[in-house]
Amino acid sequence: MTYIDTHAHLYADKFDQDRDEMIQRAKDAGVNKLFLPNIDESSIEGMEALVDKYPGVCYSMMGIHPCNVEKDWQLQLERVQQHFDPKRHIAIGEIGIDLYWDQSLQQEQTEAFRAQIQWAKEVNLPIVIHCRDSFDEIFEVLDAENDDRLTGVFHCFTGTEEQGRRILNYGGFKLGIGGVVTFKNSGLDKSIANIGPEHLVLETDAPYLTPTPHRGKRNESSYIPLIAEKLSSIYNVDEKEIGNITSQNALEVFKMEKG
Repeated sequence: MTYIDTHAHLYADKFDQDRDEMIQRAKDAGVNKLFLPNIDESSIEGMEALVDKYPGVCYSMMGIHPCNVEKDWQLQLERVQQHFDPKRHIAIGEIGIDLYWDQSLQQEQTEAFRAQIQWAKEVNLPIVIHCRDSFDEIFEVLDAENDDRLTGVFHCFTGTEEQGRRILNYGGFKLGIGGVVTFKNSGLDKSIANIGPEHLVLETDAPYLTPTPHRGKRNESSYIPLIAEKLSSIYNVDEKEIGNITSQNALEVFKMEKG
């Protein structure tokens, strides 16, 4: 059985003591591809080092996380874009709007989000969207920017069924499902019950959002099967089939060859 973790911050310092062992545990669990979203210029070196060390396993994205957007975001973006390699990077991400922690830079976040969407369309890559307390704001931007070049993953989807269907109606998106779906009172299992696995990809967001029964501890990519197991129970579909469907979805949206 093989899986893809479409979103994991494996370069984070929480993995400094056992990063190689953690990646081996993921591979032993059947998680054979690990997609790494960028945060800002400071995370690029560690991220790319993993791609160099684990070719064919680790793949990197490029972008600025909304929580790291600053007032001089145009200059930030120029610096990040200098590291972009169309032969190397599989997506523009993670990008978006986060109004949970700080709303003072909402305009800058929105402008940076829009600019990075346009960049992604220019280079023909999917986007990976971070959305926290900002569905309406995200939708407003996507409504204006949507065309047949706009594709990607709505990372860490935790919305309602209605919001999920609105995302899918854009035409080129999958919903990223992670550990939250295993939380007892998240309600996410009900939100996606009528949205089939053909619209989903698996992710951990490691080291964050650890699935049950490891909740409260550091998350890692080897826990992807726990998410697949939960989806298997929601859809009454064999866990292996969940792995096959979501992996194929990931390869499709990230424009990658099977293998």
